[in-house]
Amino acid sequence: MEFINVLAAAVAAWIFGAMWYGILGKQWMDATGKKPEDVDPSDKKPFIISFICMIIVAGMMRHIFALSGIDTIGLGAMGGIGLGLFIVMPWIITHYVFAGNKAKLMLIDGGYATLGSTVMGIVLVLF
Repeated sequence: MEFINVLAAAVAAWIFGAMWYGILGKQWMDATGKKPEDVDPSDKKPFIISFICMIIVAGMMRHIFALSGIDTIGLGAMGGIGLGLFIVMPWIITHYVFAGNKAKLMLIDGGYATLGSTVMGIVLVLF
């Protein structure tokens, strides 16, 4: 049953990411310096790797939630936003600052990490 929770949370966060970057795709490309012709639409590898990563993150979040007694939607949302905003986003910002990336990219990617973790946290406690 726990694997189903993890898989459902990973799917939800992955779909949220598709919507997030679907809406902010042009801004993201501008912030990365990429052009549409730089992206190969037939390359499925980034989508597969990102989904595997979502499973890994959801599995660890489930473990953290179990250890912390997080079992309600409110606590799941709070745990997810806390992990995203105060653990993942600072790592992203640290990497991006040293790489010389734009603040806009930090906000787009960090925003996804934070809100995606929130979605994941909510889904994890639904089952």
